[in-house]
Amino acid sequence: MGLVFTKLFSSLFGNKEARILVLGLDNAGKTTILYRLQMGEVVSTIPTIGFNVETVQYNNIKFQVWDLGGQTSIRPYWRCYFPNTQAIIYVVDSSDVDRLVIAKEEFHAILEEEELKGAVVLLFANKQDLPGALDDAAVTEALELHKIKNRQWAIFKTSAIKGEGLFEGLDWLSNTLKSGGG
Repeated sequence: MGLVFTKLFSSLFGNKEARILVLGLDNAGKTTILYRLQMGEVVSTIPTIGFNVETVQYNNIKFQVWDLGGQTSIRPYWRCYFPNTQAIIYVVDSSDVDRLVIAKEEFHAILEEEELKGAVVLLFANKQDLPGALDDAAVTEALELHKIKNRQWAIFKTSAIKGEGLFEGLDWLSNTLKSGGG
């Protein structure tokens, strides 16, 4: 699947480079999604202490993945990676209802960043395979996505473990970037 992903972006972008940040609270599934896309399989990951930034090059597409420990003290440093970003993939743990308010606050803070004003936003309502996971409509409401008026965005139900919904979201993202969004 990683090869399919590489070919998809190569054919759509040609020589264009898109900087895409994958953001979200700790344990949302960012690293699992990255490796699922890269290798087509689920890889065991461990919780990130502090934050870990990994850049992976897929031909012309550079993914910069942030695994966030969630500590308030490191959040001001996130903005160091915002310049020249065309798209944000925001990953939400749909089964972690107790932290949806924090996910919403962090998400809206990111949207207010001047250097991300033009970025297209793809949201993954992840962990749909878990009992009690909220569907995309409930996550949309909890994150108050109706307040986003100044940019293109879309939300997709995903399960990184099962590989469901990821490529549908990436199809939307690649088409949006190709048509000049971001």
